[in-house]
Amino acid sequence: MLVVMDKNATREMVEKICHEIEKAGLKAHPMPGALRTAIGVTGNKQQIDADHILALEGVKEIIHVTKPFKLVSREFYPEDSVIDVNGIAVGGKNLVTMAGPCAVESRDQCMIIAERVAKSGARIFRGGAYKPRTSPYSFQGLEEEGLKILAEVREKFGLAIITEAIDTEVLDLVSHYTDIVQIGARNMQNYSLLKKAGRQQKPVLLKRGMAATLEEFLMAAEYVMNEGNHQVILCERGVRTFADHTRNTLDLSSVPYVKRTSHLPIIVDPSHGTGIVHKVLPLSRAAIAVGADGLLIEVHHDPANALSDGPQSLTPDNFDGLMKEIRAIASVLGRTCE
Repeated sequence: MLVVMDKNATREMVEKICHEIEKAGLKAHPMPGALRTAIGVTGNKQQIDADHILALEGVKEIIHVTKPFKLVSREFYPEDSVIDVNGIAVGGKNLVTMAGPCAVESRDQCMIIAERVAKSGARIFRGGAYKPRTSPYSFQGLEEEGLKILAEVREKFGLAIITEAIDTEVLDLVSHYTDIVQIGARNMQNYSLLKKAGRQQKPVLLKRGMAATLEEFLMAAEYVMNEGNHQVILCERGVRTFADHTRNTLDLSSVPYVKRTSHLPIIVDPSHGTGIVHKVLPLSRAAIAVGADGLLIEVHHDPANALSDGPQSLTPDNFDGLMKEIRAIASVLGRTCE
């Protein structure tokens, strides 16, 4: 259920409605909008007297939401959500690019790459300090040392930082050092991690699981938002199919579906979505053309010797060329590309 407040409703009126909802044993999620505030109601243990709520001062109307995901749904919140990451807008008319190596390997490596991607126009630096790998013998990341390097990148180049929290044990540490907490494809349905990420107030980038339907993807985002954290960015990163010409099948049709169904911003990761460097550039262009709110790109200054995912990493020169193409596409669509 969605309680839509009158455009002249005061803060006190909104608080009173929230109190009435919570008194009934449900959760209230106030969502201020440009014209009016809406209050999402979640919880399935109790029924609420809709007529009683409708009669309260400041309430304009009540809308019953039909989707299984409530807070994520555009029925709940018709405007596009824009996530503020240290002054960087993710969503709306703005396109944002997150770029950097798959794994933090050393301080020198990160400084070289960060300088180049920042100069090309990236606003957010990506790099894995904890690496969940298919093989236990593969490089697993520098852990807290890697987080400290990422924090140094932010200090030196003014880039916001995104990195993955692989479990509940490291979530608080990752949240302390970074600006966006990434929950990877393998953890999309790690409900303990989703709930804990929802109880901290750091923006969350949620990747689609390798075999997840879009409804399952949006329900995973609902877990985060239901705990009180509405700063969720979705990420399409490809799904596993029978195709063998590419690492994954990048499902760009998910972007217009999500944009129609949900108010949350969605970006695309063509690096993991293809796994092959020569496919990253054309699918990056396509992702922006179909309406993605940004890209998550792997960039390495020496891909042949990268400790993780070298074959899908752009060189800094290739990344610079991509940014020029993205700006051209963005202008055609009436969007800006910081």
